[in-house]
Formats: sequence, C-alpha cells, structure tokens
Amino acid sequence: MNKVLKSLLTWLVLPAVIALLVYVIVNSIMQPVRFNKEKDYRQSVAVQQMKDIRTLQVAYKGETGKFAPSIDSLKTFYNTGDMSVIMQIGSADDSVAVAHTDAVKKSPSFKNLKGNDLNQALYQAYLAGDDNLVFTVANKIPVRDTLFNDRPDFNVSTLDEIPFSNGDKVIMEEIVKTVSGVPVPLFEAKMPYKSLLKGLDNQLRINLDAEQRDMNRYEGLQVGSITAPNNNAGNWE
Repeated sequence: MNKVLKSLLTWLVLPAVIALLVYVIVNSIMQPVRFNKEKDYRQSVAVQQMKDIRTLQVAYKGETGKFAPSIDSLKTFYNTGDMSVIMQIGSADDSVAVAHTDAVKKSPSFKNLKGNDLNQALYQAYLAGDDNLVFTVANKIPVRDTLFNDRPDFNVSTLDEIPFSNGDKVIMEEIVKTVSGVPVPLFEAKMPYKSLLKGLDNQLRINLDAEQRDMNRYEGLQVGSITAPNNNAGNWE
C-alpha cells in the first residue's frame, strides 16, 4: 500500500509541483514585460493630454501675457475665451492686387485709417466681395472653434484628471521668474507615476521611480518647468 501511495505521489503530485514552479518562473519573467507594455500604453495617452495642456497654455499666454494658474482657468479659456488669429489675405507677389490695395487705401473712406483700423476696414471690404486686396488682419475667434478641431476625442472636462488614476488631479503651477533681469512667465504640469500607473505592480512602479531619480528626472510625466525656462518641453521628448 505504501508503494502504491508513493507511486501516486510521484506521478501525480510531482508533475503538479513542477508545473507550479514553471508557472511561477514564467510569471516572474512576464510580469515586468506586462508592466512595461501597460506603462507605455498609459504614458502614450497621458502624453497627448500633456500636449493639450501645453497647447492651451501657449494660447492663453498669447492672449494674456502669462500662463494660466490652474487647469480650471484653461477650461474656462477654452469654453468661453477668444484668441487672435493672424490672417494673410492675398499675396504680396501679386502686383495687380498690391496696386489695387494701394488705391483703396488712398480712397476717401480709407485714407484717414491707420494700423488695425485700416486692416479691419480692408477686411470688411474683402468680406463684401473685393477679393483683389493684399493685407494682414488679426481677428478674435473663439478658442473652442480654433483649437483641437481635428481631435474628436478631445474632452476639456477631463483635462485636469490623470488618466487611469481614478480621479487624481494633474499638478500644475505657474510663476513669473526674473531671468537675466527680465520677467519670464513659466509653468509646469506633472503626472506622477504613482497616479498614472495606479493598479499596476507597486514594487515595479517603485523601482521605476528610483530609476527616474537616479537620472535626476521627475518620477512621472512633466511638461514645462518653473525652475528654469525650457521652451515648455516635455520630459518624454
């Protein structure tokens, strides 16, 4: 009976133990692979959001001369704000159109106008049907009608939320820093890996944070910097 039991243990239990060991070994090898694959996917989604924040910040600064202090300010700017768009009407290489434009500028209705008033008057003439004019005009256009028109997936309402984090918020700051005696507006936005990679293997995420610190890099995604001007670059670029 003992021999029979021993044989059963040998032929049934041992293969199961071997199978379990193989599973443990394979899983230990594949876990970092799966972690990196999911990290890369989540990061690609987050990078697009960081680029969107940067696009809105640059547009906001173009209108106000400084960066927005919060993402709520960027949301309001997108939903209700206007931005200047420079329009070039006609070509300076078209001598006939240039001559016609000069003649229009000297006409009684235009000769006393200067700068933007003149360009706006020319623009109204262009809209009325005079398409033989050459000028440049700045018009105010709603931000939401100008930015992200080619992005049907763009959703301004979630701009402040770190993807995959169950509601953690993007960290953003703005300052005006004196650089070589000149005031320079700066901003930075951050998504820590602790939030972006929430739910993944925590030890592997801790190891990733340590690797970032060893390279003097932020433990996550960052665009811009309030420490020093960096042309609003992202740390993934």
